Amino acid sequence: MYMDFPVKSYSLYAEADDISPEGGKDNRNMTKKCILVLLDGLGDRSYPSLGNRTPLQAARTPVLDGLAAVGANGLYHASAQGLALPSENAHFSMFGYNEDEFPGRGALEALGAGISLEQDDVSVLGHLAVVKVEQGNFVLEEGKPECTEEEARELISSIASYAVKGITVTFHRTSGLFGIVKLSGECSRFFTDSDPITHGTPVIDVMPLGGHETERPAVMAAEAMKEYHRHVYRTLKEHPVNIARRKKAQREINFIVTQRPGQLKPVMPFRERYGFNALSIASGIVYHGLGQYLGFDIKKVRDTGDIRADIAERMETALDLSDRYDFIHVHTKAPDEAAHKKDPMLKKHVIEELDRGLKQAVKSLKTRHDILTVVTADHSTPAGSLLVHSGETVPLILSGEGVRRDGVKKFNEVSAAAGCLGPVRGRELLYLILNHCDRARLEGLRDIPADIKFWPGRYSPMRFREE
Repeated sequence: MYMDFPVKSYSLYAEADDISPEGGKDNRNMTKKCILVLLDGLGDRSYPSLGNRTPLQAARTPVLDGLAAVGANGLYHASAQGLALPSENAHFSMFGYNEDEFPGRGALEALGAGISLEQDDVSVLGHLAVVKVEQGNFVLEEGKPECTEEEARELISSIASYAVKGITVTFHRTSGLFGIVKLSGECSRFFTDSDPITHGTPVIDVMPLGGHETERPAVMAAEAMKEYHRHVYRTLKEHPVNIARRKKAQREINFIVTQRPGQLKPVMPFRERYGFNALSIASGIVYHGLGQYLGFDIKKVRDTGDIRADIAERMETALDLSDRYDFIHVHTKAPDEAAHKKDPMLKKHVIEELDRGLKQAVKSLKTRHDILTVVTADHSTPAGSLLVHSGETVPLILSGEGVRRDGVKKFNEVSAAAGCLGPVRGRELLYLILNHCDRARLEGLRDIPADIKFWPGRYSPMRFREE
């Protein structure tokens, strides 16, 4: 069930030895570890159907409530309150990285899907859709049409490769009608999406982003993407699959919509910047790609549909591997997926199943004096709004030996506001983890040349030489 993913971090520093020459001393305190339990999209808004409570407030969560009662609580946002973040940007911040270091989701998903990338390649998320031509515009009729596996393979095979103006465009299918569009040549990621998301609206014209309008790589990439979109329409319009669908009165799958271009850039690996030997346990390719990009080891897991069993197994794996890793990211997408179905009651049920699935692991964690347990979410996902994600804060628990205990008894978005952590923002989460794992660097101390955030650094000892 589990599969290790080969790790290649895109570092400014080729090896750890660049900051710790051979013979350098690793003085890190290995007794303090962290398990970060990430309940994706957990936060929400209040609904009359739930007595004007959020799904988390309305859910029965004795396990998470018990953990909140023995820990420090607060409200977290991975950036600024009110700003709606996607999971990849929120995770990037939670792991202690700046926005200007972010390579774009397209690049992360490409890495997670095992697509080979050169440093200059641009990767864009893409999926086939249904459009109609109206007053000279492509108008989105259906963003996620249904089709058979065979139809998806045949359609995507016909548009898998295209070349225009010195740029090669390739489509790499990941699942169903979804995949990654890769651009190779003189191009950059600074261009707009084409996916308008909302049905009945025109497809967005692909253009260079503001500030990049005169840059040749951005202009070339935007032009190549526009030409590829038109090529897809021309190719799929009379494809045998669509001819057959017309005869069956089914909508023709005749276009591609794209979003979130990305391009790799150098980044200091997580272990070098924060001193943790890290593992990510997750099922989505974007998390596999993000972990690979930052130098995490990866344990790929799959979602079976049994929410309770899935989270229990991931937590059991984390505990089993806590002797090998000192920072373990345990992720579940279940609350986010429930919220996207726009059913607050369904999200409440999913949260209750997760709570039951966490029972045994939380019981074990309360006896582990060497582990800091952190439970939070990356963002809020409203189960009753047109928004994809929203900008409300999410609850946060830190629990472990030495962590302050406040008077909070419930784990939810309102009760957590009374906790002793107060408002926690962005990289502050990683700093709190370093602090409670006794690895916080006292400002002003410099034991190695590189700009790192943990202490002690993996420094090189001074050698005695006789005169």
